[in-house]
Amino acid sequence: MDPITNPYAPGAGQRPPQLAGRDEQLRAFDVVLERIGRGRAERSIVLTGLRGVGKTVLLNALRSSAVRACWGTGKLEARPEQRLRRPLAAAAHQAVRELAHPRGDEVDSVLGVVKAFALRDTPSSARLRDRWQPGIDVAAVAGRADSGDIEIDLVELFTDIGGLAAEVGKGIAFFIDEMQDLDPEDVSAVCAACHEISQSGLPVIVVGAGLPHLPAVLSASKSYSERLFRYQRIDRLDRPSADRALVGPAGEEGCGFTSEALEGMYAVTAGYPYFIQAYGKVVWDVAPASPITAHDIRVAAPEAEAELAVGFFGSRFERATPAERDYLRAMADAALAGGGETGPEVAGGGETGPELAAYEGPGVLEREAVSTSAVAQVLGRKPQSLSPARDALIKKGLIYSAERGQIAFTVPHFGRYLRSQA
Repeated sequence: MDPITNPYAPGAGQRPPQLAGRDEQLRAFDVVLERIGRGRAERSIVLTGLRGVGKTVLLNALRSSAVRACWGTGKLEARPEQRLRRPLAAAAHQAVRELAHPRGDEVDSVLGVVKAFALRDTPSSARLRDRWQPGIDVAAVAGRADSGDIEIDLVELFTDIGGLAAEVGKGIAFFIDEMQDLDPEDVSAVCAACHEISQSGLPVIVVGAGLPHLPAVLSASKSYSERLFRYQRIDRLDRPSADRALVGPAGEEGCGFTSEALEGMYAVTAGYPYFIQAYGKVVWDVAPASPITAHDIRVAAPEAEAELAVGFFGSRFERATPAERDYLRAMADAALAGGGETGPEVAGGGETGPELAAYEGPGVLEREAVSTSAVAQVLGRKPQSLSPARDALIKKGLIYSAERGQIAFTVPHFGRYLRSQA
């Protein structure tokens, strides 16, 4: 097969050639945009899921829908070491410009509020050369969104931006990736601002994406967040959608798959979008001719797994300290349930909660979540003594707390990778 025409695109947040299996979310978001445009009440949206399921890709697709609807949009990626003001101010600046409000004086007034909001991030005692400038070419508006209390300021910022959008019959949407990494004070401010905006009926929404424990992060900040957001779990693709993700792009290049090859691809990828693209790219390069067969899948699998071991799994494992790596390996060992059940139908699990199972080979089942006591038992330690390693891994985004006393990997098939490296 010609590698130049290879249609598959594995990459962080890179849109695949065919966005299969997400039609429901895209249609629902179009309804949200239309309802808000007509003055109807709608909740902000939170997408959750493991790494590699396509949350960032879907977030970008939803933003494209908002742009097509002539909304103002801004996107930012939360980082543990960064507070919210600067990236949100940049996103707000872009959203106001995209809105294309016809009255320049009103736009300048709102941009002045955005600038005041941004500049409050710089201490007044900072030297001139250390003062950050947001790149907004208007004077900052004093007394609005500059109190220093992020919760008060964010409510005022959203109110002014929402009023500007309402004047032209459009809306503003902020897209926040890796939302679980927001500072606790910033999480509280986002929830409070969304709550205030929903009560005032202004056309501003937040669309967040994050790891499976993001709802718990929001709930710990504001109890009403459970009713404030519409939560959507983004999971692996079902078999028909996974087949479309492979067959559609290949068909445009005049190539096909045998039914056995599609079955084999689903067995090795478990329907995870990133794995589908990663295996698809290698299989295309290895296959001598169309149609791609099950034999081609078997030949390509070792190379695809080696690439995933370095780029997808290994890069994350290297971020852990020796003690944290021991904890990760113990999690992988504790996840094995045994029991003799086999079959692709358990590959990657379904939507059955903490007892999700991932297919690893004949007779081996891997639980998605394991108890902290089981990990301690594998290591021969007391659970309390392992808390520092567990908490550090949660902060690094390698594991998450599925529920009280339960932990799980944020990366699918990470346990299998760790055992293969033992």
